[in-house]
Amino acid sequence: MSFQVTAQSDKFARFRETYIKELKDAGVVGSSFVFTKDNKVVSEIHYGTLNAATSQPVNADTIYHWASNTKPFTGIAIMQLRDRGLLKLDDPVTKYLPELRAVHNKFGSMDEITIRHLMTHSAGFRGSTWPWDKGEDWEPFEPTEYSQLVAMFPFTEILFKPGSKFSYSNPGIIFLGKIIEKLSADDYEVYIDKNVLKPLEMYRSYFDTTPYHLLKDRSHSYYVENGKRTEGRFDANTGITVSNSGLNSPISDMVKYLNFLVGDPRKQDIYDGVLKRSSLEEMWKPQLPTPVDSNGNRGFTTDIGLIFFQNRVDSRTFIGHGGDQNGFISFVDLEPATRQASIVVFNTNVIYPDGTPPEKDVVSRLRNEVRTLF
Repeated sequence: MSFQVTAQSDKFARFRETYIKELKDAGVVGSSFVFTKDNKVVSEIHYGTLNAATSQPVNADTIYHWASNTKPFTGIAIMQLRDRGLLKLDDPVTKYLPELRAVHNKFGSMDEITIRHLMTHSAGFRGSTWPWDKGEDWEPFEPTEYSQLVAMFPFTEILFKPGSKFSYSNPGIIFLGKIIEKLSADDYEVYIDKNVLKPLEMYRSYFDTTPYHLLKDRSHSYYVENGKRTEGRFDANTGITVSNSGLNSPISDMVKYLNFLVGDPRKQDIYDGVLKRSSLEEMWKPQLPTPVDSNGNRGFTTDIGLIFFQNRVDSRTFIGHGGDQNGFISFVDLEPATRQASIVVFNTNVIYPDGTPPEKDVVSRLRNEVRTLF
């Protein structure tokens, strides 16, 4: 076990004690936390190990898998293309992906589904990428070719009237990734690297398979259920779902992403080169209400913007997104009004019985504790 703290205030000292105790009690292998204010790190904690077999300690360079926290990067790319005049948010998706016309839509024409619908999870597509999964070793982690998804279109249906409600959908974000590729003539991973990661100096961030020189810092992942620990797939390939969940990155890079979200007058020219502040803030404006706890017991959202979620608590507004895949769980949150932001990430998914209340769930409890720091 290892931990590092850079904070002196009582509330952060109390949080450190709670955080470490909760992780120990739950059997979490490794976790990191960072809190920033005005682009400065106020508190940073690294707990446990990135590999239970070697007891290698977690630190700022440990590379976690960020799962659905990839989605905002996809949204930022779409807004870049919008600002360049290459698309409009209310364009029909079939303008770029005509193959979607093979999907069954009893509510109308597939040409009525827009990019905005995809960005607000309101297009009516199912939630999961695969409609089946038996967990067999021979099954791919996710579909590896877009053609596999296209082959399912004649067997796919729109589940509700597009735009009428929120319903979290991974396939919808895959389609955004394909639009990015079509308009940029770059692979999704290349586009994001050139237009988001590198300008933000996130040089140790990448998608899917880990570069050889970074393998020593790549975290393994775990599940804990009924006191028994098992390991997730190491360095899993997210395949065609890369625009959903393919990002891998260390905390040291993710802090740079936080600073971009919060904004910094000293670097605003650089940040505006990635995405104009007004366009980023447009992504935070409510588009549709979401069910309370839309991500299960671990969620806090009240509205969906353009990819980003919004939570309003006692007249305060928080913006963020979560990720949960292959044993990794993460939350990115910021309060624009106070220029505060946080990240908490776990390399262990503690599995509880269905119906477990939030107060019994270590991730929910710790995320609640993080919110008290704002």
